[in-house]
Amino acid sequence: MSTPQLPMPQQAAPAPSWHTAPGASYTSPIPVVRTHLGHAIASEWTKIRTVRSTIWTIGVFLFLVFGLGLLFTFVVAASDEELGGDSALPLGFAGVLPGSICVITLGVLTTASEYGTGLIRTTMTACPGRGRVLVAKSIVFFTLAFVVTLVATSLVALFQVSILEGHGGRQPTGGEWLKATVGISLYVALLGLLSLLVGSVIRHSAGAITLMIGLVLAPLVIALFLFSSSLEGVRQAMFEYSIPNQLSIFYDNSLSRSGPDGWDPLWIVLGVTAVAFAGAYALLEKRDV
Repeated sequence: MSTPQLPMPQQAAPAPSWHTAPGASYTSPIPVVRTHLGHAIASEWTKIRTVRSTIWTIGVFLFLVFGLGLLFTFVVAASDEELGGDSALPLGFAGVLPGSICVITLGVLTTASEYGTGLIRTTMTACPGRGRVLVAKSIVFFTLAFVVTLVATSLVALFQVSILEGHGGRQPTGGEWLKATVGISLYVALLGLLSLLVGSVIRHSAGAITLMIGLVLAPLVIALFLFSSSLEGVRQAMFEYSIPNQLSIFYDNSLSRSGPDGWDPLWIVLGVTAVAFAGAYALLEKRDV
């Protein structure tokens, strides 16, 4: 008798090659791009230009710089007062000083608001390099603040000089133009960048804004009420190094006859901002989000 043939078992379908071939790996069809600082800058630019706080703060800034600058210009033009050969550029100080508060506010909100809403966790997940995030925020904010301030102060200065030329006002020199436009714009942008770094350190919008506004206004206000002769040195130092006086130096209209002059205020705020950046960078790398 013949032996019955048992059915052969069906062989399983061969597994994909990445499971069977030793050392093989799966290759995703989605291209992998190594991220760099440019991607972080693009991300921060998208964030800062799409939030309402940017629109409001820059809008109020432009309103103050244009509104107050032109208001005082038209008041002088409507009066019989002569400038006596002085330049009309110092009138721009009236709008720049209150306008700088708007730049400070935006600088704080650029970093501190993300901690308040929790968005910072998403930001750090998308870009684990924390230092890169801080650098990107700083570049985007500084560029925006500088360009907006430069455009505003330049246009106001042109209006002031052209309107008051017939009231005894002289044409400013090239150095005066440079300080009243580029110089003041660099100073305001650095002041806003310092606020951004303070917001990164404190991580609280209201606290950082209060601290920065106090830094701007408190020294000058306190100095006004130091009447004791024994505190004359302290009073004079507060006048000389207060931020309103630093701003007025760019218009050759200092509140004090001594202390910083020329481009000194720019180097002072640059040094302070550099120290603040180093501190904010170190804390960001050490602390949890």
